Amino acid sequence: MNADMIETTVESLKRNNFNVYLADSPLEAREAVLTEILPNITPGLISYGDSMTLRDTGLLDAMRAMAGTGGWSFLDTFQPGVPREEILERRRKALLSDLFFTGTNALTTDGQLVNLDMIGNRVGGIVWGPRNVVLTIGTNKIVDGLDGAMKRIREKAGPENAKRHGCRTPCVKTGTCMDCKSPDRICNVWTITEKSWPAGRISVVLIRGSYGL
Repeated sequence: MNADMIETTVESLKRNNFNVYLADSPLEAREAVLTEILPNITPGLISYGDSMTLRDTGLLDAMRAMAGTGGWSFLDTFQPGVPREEILERRRKALLSDLFFTGTNALTTDGQLVNLDMIGNRVGGIVWGPRNVVLTIGTNKIVDGLDGAMKRIREKAGPENAKRHGCRTPCVKTGTCMDCKSPDRICNVWTITEKSWPAGRISVVLIRGSYGL
């Protein structure tokens, strides 16, 4: 990723009222959250939306370890072995969390977050509900403009996430969005986040390198 492109994106995010942290690795991103972001947040409920980049940082394990200490509790919305209805209920409760972690599908050089979601819990947490949001994002997600963001999602993030989740959708075979009618379709809710409101509610931890889909 071009260094000028990263710098432009960081400055755009700041103008759009996002808190921005630039890290050289997932481990450095984890430390930024634990030492710079977390101390400024009043303890309460922590939860998250699906993100491969987030998992790479080790933050979820750190949050689980914090549960029950210092006033923090952790709501796991992807816990294996839990019935689907209970998982969906947890995802509803996560919208009232004090700290919500996830990632993004694309990030424009104008500082816009662009996402496409299946049931809406991930994008719901970004746009409304949780008091504080932290997004871990690889610089491979940076694109020029909204058209570039949607192209990236339709031709990479969407098909590869459908494959990762074992969906039986046409894009798994073709490698590009087919605007399908499949019951397994994961592309249902588009969101474009132009600015953080209130200012500073959303923190973006940008990680140099290719992480996530």
